[in-house]
Amino acid sequence: MDDHRAPADARPLSRRQFTTTAVTTAALAASAPTATAAPALPRQAPERPRSTADWDTCLAVARALLVVDEHDRPLVPAYRKILDSGLPRAKTRTARKVLVVGAGPAGLVAAWLLKRAGHHVTLVEANGNRVGGRIKTFRTGGHEQAAQAFADPAQYAEAGAMRIPGSHPLVMNLIDQLGVERRRFHLVDVDGEGKPVNNAWLHVNGIRVRRSEYARAPRRINRSFGVPRAHWDTPSSAILRRALDPVRDEFSTVGPDGKRVDKPLPERVRGWARVVQKYGDWSMYRFLTEEAGFDERTIDLIGTLENLTSRLPLSFIHSFISQSLISPDTEFWELVGGTATLPDALLKQVADVLRLDRRATHIEYWDPARSGAGDTTHVRADGPHVWIDTVSEGRDGKVVREQFTGDLAIVTVPFSGLRQVQVSPLMSYKKRRAVAELHYDSATKVLLEFSRRWWEFTEADWKRELDAVRPGLHDDYRKGRAPADGTLLGAHPSVPHGHISDAQRAHYAANRWGTRDQPEAAHIIGGGSVSDNSNRFMINPSHPVEGRKGGVVLASYSWADDASRWDSLDEDARYPHALRGLQQVYGQRVEVFYTGAGRTQSWLRDPYAYGEASVLLPGQHTELLADIRTPEGPLHFAGDHTSVKPSWIEGAIESGVRAALEVHQA
Repeated sequence: MDDHRAPADARPLSRRQFTTTAVTTAALAASAPTATAAPALPRQAPERPRSTADWDTCLAVARALLVVDEHDRPLVPAYRKILDSGLPRAKTRTARKVLVVGAGPAGLVAAWLLKRAGHHVTLVEANGNRVGGRIKTFRTGGHEQAAQAFADPAQYAEAGAMRIPGSHPLVMNLIDQLGVERRRFHLVDVDGEGKPVNNAWLHVNGIRVRRSEYARAPRRINRSFGVPRAHWDTPSSAILRRALDPVRDEFSTVGPDGKRVDKPLPERVRGWARVVQKYGDWSMYRFLTEEAGFDERTIDLIGTLENLTSRLPLSFIHSFISQSLISPDTEFWELVGGTATLPDALLKQVADVLRLDRRATHIEYWDPARSGAGDTTHVRADGPHVWIDTVSEGRDGKVVREQFTGDLAIVTVPFSGLRQVQVSPLMSYKKRRAVAELHYDSATKVLLEFSRRWWEFTEADWKRELDAVRPGLHDDYRKGRAPADGTLLGAHPSVPHGHISDAQRAHYAANRWGTRDQPEAAHIIGGGSVSDNSNRFMINPSHPVEGRKGGVVLASYSWADDASRWDSLDEDARYPHALRGLQQVYGQRVEVFYTGAGRTQSWLRDPYAYGEASVLLPGQHTELLADIRTPEGPLHFAGDHTSVKPSWIEGAIESGVRAALEVHQA
């Protein structure tokens, strides 16, 4: 591919070019002989490095992604059958004592399957009041007996998983099997009849346009980024799709209707293996620069509008899979009452074997295969093979230590958490390397409650409701004359008293956005808006809580470095900042419905999650995946981080079934 950029000595290096050049130069210097200085070589384009992974490793990653066995036969039908009918019943003499560490979806599923099969299961969870891992719903009550979450006790919102792709067969099967009620999640906003309209806002570089308007006429936004003329009239999603289409051609084809169709399985596996072999060591930024040939302005456009900016340095494979999944063509679902209704249903199946408030601190195991190789720990073949020491959080004032023993164990805690657990004897070098190096990303949410669903309003609705606060207020907002000193915060008669403090009003007034322009009514249901302010992504609820006029907006959803900016703030300090960013996009007037109640979740600061998910670095799919999921003697490993679908419930369930099958057959 030709490089049309000016030579390095023609203009100063940009930040990204400097970083890339510095890393490349350091690598070349490290590998060059030091005894004699090499003669200067003529300037030429560097040879593109080849992947460090061999073909068999790439095949293994592809098979893990597609969930097929070594003969390319799909495993999902068998896993589905296991979820439906259970594992074969263990005979009394073959029943094992199994410890499952971690009561996220992987641990809950594994414990349920093994218990149904007749094994003696103990499920150990560090959290003292709930199960579900990164499935967490802010709600009143629930099995965790949570305090009232919002000013309206009926409202709820998601701290973690909020949408479930219909293309994920295991979780969809489990939801229906357990009788959990589901309904459509509107990734794209819809009108009153449920038809997609895509009228949410884009607000970048000081420009506010509807998403639908941008799709029709992207020039104004695109030129604001300074992209080349060739990209002026192409929406960012289409620019990215065209760049990724040659990669998708490896495993799918475009049908007569313009939609992609997967190739037959053996060919699809090898196509994905070729993708992993070629790009497994690449970041998304490297792909967009070297393979797609994009300049930095175009990358900034794509990164901002397609939610890639914060993860550009991370694995291309991870972002590529995500981009293939999160699209307007994908059907998404949500669970009525919150995503926590899924672990609620699983909890009913394993409540009798669950031990909450038991954080693993030390795992000791005996591997018979290693007993002759210097392992002088427990050597009784007829006794336990796994010992797990735990400690309580002391919520009731007393800290309790307890040891659990078993024949085998399934460890589902994130490797970022397992890093803090002593394991003896030492696990294999490759496993310890995976535990130490697997990369976990940040993700932070800020949720704000409003007494009316103003995002669904028409302008006539706005006039009626604002003039109910005081006559003429609608025009005052429209003309920029409404006070911005916090006096109108929660001013609507529908806002319950007692949730907005004087301090909150002061913080709000101090942090308010400088401009006071007022856009037209959003008039949308569901979907979400994009901004280049610190909120980044704002998502509206797809459905109201039955019988309630208010709702909870995901005012800010951010990842990686974007999330870290929020994590530096105290939780209460996030709310006025999030409201300010929301007002920049939707207008100052949303303040009158703010109840003063909010919730926020930083997964990096969560003491049970240790990060949002394992979002891998370039090369980690091929370097670490096989070792992440490989058993260590009687220790087996599950969790979404052991799949190629990290951060998705599907990956967790898939791993739970796999690990339960391993233990059952051990």
